[in-house]
Amino acid sequence: MVKKFMIISKIKNLIFLTLFSFSAPLPLFAGNLFLKSYGHSSFLIEGGGKSVLLNPFKSIGCASGLEEPKNSKVDFVLASSRLADEGYYSFNKLFFVDPGSYRINNIYLNGISIPHDRVKGRRFGMATVWIWEQNDFKIVHMGGAAGDINITNEILLSRPDILFISIGGGIKSYNGVEASKIVKQLNPKAIIPVHFLKSSEKKENCDFSDSEEFLENMGETNIKFVDKEFVIGKNDLKKMTIYFVD
Repeated sequence: MVKKFMIISKIKNLIFLTLFSFSAPLPLFAGNLFLKSYGHSSFLIEGGGKSVLLNPFKSIGCASGLEEPKNSKVDFVLASSRLADEGYYSFNKLFFVDPGSYRINNIYLNGISIPHDRVKGRRFGMATVWIWEQNDFKIVHMGGAAGDINITNEILLSRPDILFISIGGGIKSYNGVEASKIVKQLNPKAIIPVHFLKSSEKKENCDFSDSEEFLENMGETNIKFVDKEFVIGKNDLKKMTIYFVD
């Protein structure tokens, strides 16, 4: 759990602080984002004095067995849709799910519609893909997308510092081939795959596959394995890297 802390206002000497986990305070300096994975496509992101919760879910379907995110200290919540596995809103915080442009203090949010299926949204409707900047990082969350992106959307989404993207396939998520194509279009620096099963996992009523197809289509891309709570700094963005969360 993230704990509040006091910042000493008068500092005479230069002090270097390294923050390693979510047990540490909120980020003091530009250049770091703190992330916590709840599983499925849900993450808590802290940086620049703001806390953002992505895609809170109800523990059903492919999210069964996971602890539902109930972090009441976040500043706002972003969701891909109102489906229970990615937009389960159960606490009183600013909640954004509809596409559009918004401003929360010094953070600008841009939500764009992309089909949630492979038939132009006729089966599961449209998903909202979120783009925003936080602590000088451009972040794109495509956890609910399954359709192609047009040239206008490609321009808006291109070259993010961090891209969350589904890779496990099924009826409303990108599969490994589709996800790798999107990644190559957008050219992100850090890729965080969501919506897939670990090789040893088996879940009833879940049509996700594992990450093998995605990795096969990503070639020699650098891979980093991280714990559920981890940090991404500016120095980590020098080479495209896939972050697999434990």
